[in-house]
Amino acid sequence: MDAIIKPLRGKSPDTKPSDVRPGFHPAELDPAEFLAAAVHPDQPRPSRIEAEQAVQTLLAYIGENPQREGLLDTPRRVVEAYDELFQGYHQCPAEVLNRTFGETAGYDDFVLIRDMGFTSHCEHHMMPFYGKAHIAYTPIERVVGLSKLARLVDIFGHRLQTQEHLTAQLAAAVDEVLKPRGVAVMVEAEHTCMSARGIRKEGSRTFTTRFTGMFRDNPAEQARFLSMVNTPSR
Repeated sequence: MDAIIKPLRGKSPDTKPSDVRPGFHPAELDPAEFLAAAVHPDQPRPSRIEAEQAVQTLLAYIGENPQREGLLDTPRRVVEAYDELFQGYHQCPAEVLNRTFGETAGYDDFVLIRDMGFTSHCEHHMMPFYGKAHIAYTPIERVVGLSKLARLVDIFGHRLQTQEHLTAQLAAAVDEVLKPRGVAVMVEAEHTCMSARGIRKEGSRTFTTRFTGMFRDNPAEQARFLSMVNTPSR
């Protein structure tokens, strides 16, 4: 994972307060999707025993014998794995981004963190997809800790997803909480629901992007972001 901070550029003397976020539009997603935990403490949920019984049912459905020695502990293991793989439902994205720092010395260019690896699960087949997320934002006075954006990727990744939705959620969360001049997100991933089943095109990758503010309104900034993302690592 590379953290890149571009060199400081001088501000134009003509910059006005009203120009801080040119072309800003409110996030298009429901804020409940990217600001709060997805599971409420009082939300009705099946018990762990019921979840393990569901795994037994699936084992029987595929023709297995859930009572054979090698599968006796499988329902427990699967439920424990689900607790880890889908922990993002219980985590709050807004809390991750809420702590910011003001010691920027007038920094006014974008901050890019690229090559943040993630593994998520497709909401259509519940099969893994995995790859890298790249996020840039242009701060206004305050910046967020670099690890916080990586944590944000993990939170949304540890939920059932489509890649398009994941990309939109990352951009919307950074845009809404940090309120920067603009946000740029690129996600690239391989989907096992396409490489391990169905069409079986191993190695194919899907790319999605989302731009807000100055990145959406300025093609030159988009191009600069994409160029830096695609620069080979040393």
